[in-house]
Amino acid sequence: MPDPFPHGRASCGVGFVADLSGVPSHETVRRGVECLVNMDHRGAEGADEKTGDGAGIMLQLPDRLLRSIWPGLPEPGRYGVAMCFLPHDPVRRATLEGVVEEVCEGRGLRVLGWDDVPVDPSCLGHVARDCMPVIRRLAVAADRFDGDADALERRLYVVRRAAEKSAGPELKIVSFSARTLVYKGMLRATQLEDFFPELCDERTESALALMHSRFSTNTFPSWELAHPYRMIAHNGEVNTLRGNVNWMRARESQLASELTSSWTNSAVAPDACSASAHDLPRSSRMSPITTEAPARASAWAIPSPSPRPPPVTSAFRPVRSYTLIRNLFPRPRRRRVTGM
Repeated sequence: MPDPFPHGRASCGVGFVADLSGVPSHETVRRGVECLVNMDHRGAEGADEKTGDGAGIMLQLPDRLLRSIWPGLPEPGRYGVAMCFLPHDPVRRATLEGVVEEVCEGRGLRVLGWDDVPVDPSCLGHVARDCMPVIRRLAVAADRFDGDADALERRLYVVRRAAEKSAGPELKIVSFSARTLVYKGMLRATQLEDFFPELCDERTESALALMHSRFSTNTFPSWELAHPYRMIAHNGEVNTLRGNVNWMRARESQLASELTSSWTNSAVAPDACSASAHDLPRSSRMSPITTEAPARASAWAIPSPSPRPPPVTSAFRPVRSYTLIRNLFPRPRRRRVTGM
């Protein structure tokens, strides 16, 4: 068999486990963690071998576990949970939590309470431990729920971006959804289950698991950039990241949708890596800025590296009119061969 990486190049590890019956179980979580551990070689670590570039797992909301924390939760699909990275200073942390609560209440969400996520830092290396944030969870419910789960998910997306923008860089909302929850950190793949004991709890149940073991390329390792997936998963980096971010910023003033009454006007976080920058909501019909097909919605988020991009059409502003395939695999330029 030929060497699949003849030039020594490789990328992060990405894995996915799903129960086709759609029934949540702890077995799916266990298999997901096992898959992640088997991808430890795809991640990286520094001089401190116990500090990884990052590892994480995305699950469906573990309803049975969350009800043991907040017994008065509404039925599944009618509440959302935010996983947050916060500073250690208690005064500053309380201020940022107040900002998040204010944004939630201003958009029709009822705050149900905060919870400290159980963690075990003893498994970490000193580099990861020295910069480890406080990890807390927030549960919210919609004041009015008409059965439209997509509308609630859109609202949580807008609230997350608005809260991050209002609070500044000290607040990192890892996930905020009525469907999924992300456990992640500046860890090696083998450390995730030890650091988050809830992943061993039989009440942590899911019908799917999306795992990621990070190998940093165009950004340095950090807690917030580990497992940057809330919707997508890709194995590698979008190497035209700076140009793509600039194209998006040039179009933020055009972002508007009849599906979202209060758009945050900030689609890309300033310190995001390529994967977290490509952070669309979970389907084209749930996107706050477009109702186009998924390929075109993705094309909006990954503009062409061409110096002369095609014009934006009025049919789907600011989404570009070409497909994701053309975006990711542009036609190579011809080279002129001259005589010797």
